Amino acid sequence: MERSSRAGLVEKVADYLREHIVMDHFQPGQRLPERTLAEELQVSRTPMREALKILAAEGLVVLSPHRGAVVADVSPADVQEKAYVLSVLEQAAAELACGLATDDDIAELQALHYEMKAAFLRRDRQSYFRLNQEIHNRIVSLSGNASLIEIHAKLSRQLYRVRYLSNQKNDKWSVAMAEHEAIMAALEARDVERIGQELRNHLGKTWIKYANDEPAFRQGGIDDEEIVKDQSS
Repeated sequence: MERSSRAGLVEKVADYLREHIVMDHFQPGQRLPERTLAEELQVSRTPMREALKILAAEGLVVLSPHRGAVVADVSPADVQEKAYVLSVLEQAAAELACGLATDDDIAELQALHYEMKAAFLRRDRQSYFRLNQEIHNRIVSLSGNASLIEIHAKLSRQLYRVRYLSNQKNDKWSVAMAEHEAIMAALEARDVERIGQELRNHLGKTWIKYANDEPAFRQGGIDDEEIVKDQSS
């Protein structure tokens, strides 16, 4: 098999496993049997093993010589720390993007925002989550800061599952949409101070609440984007 084809296969396997971890089909502490999964996906154990190494580097999986691959169980304290750093990074990125984004860049973000809003109106959570992530990542990429983008990508992957689970309850889902409307309005106005505040306000709420009460999240008992005091206050 050519190297490019093998790399593509490994990435497809990694995408499949990553999605199942994010959406809680594979739960923290659950063992991922390499042979069984390879058979299910009709691939050899080599690309499966390489895909698991990718997820281990992303912090989603722990590789143990005795148990093999296990879904990482991030502690509430780790979630809180990483969520706080991620919110600071996205605030900085948004402020930079205000000055660097072209009108076409902003128009493309608005188009994604409208798609996300449509997903919200039809209660399509998976599409909403995917588009939400794409918007946040696109804003970060518009910062033009390679180091910020790299660090954000790593942390963001580790918090994908938290972000997805935080979006499981209908109550106050409309609050999240209203916050996104405010973020886009600030970006269109190129209001650096306002977009930083709006994005920081939008982030860090649910994650901090999740860190304090993960079982309630699993049971759908915490409102999406529930407002709690910012960790920095």
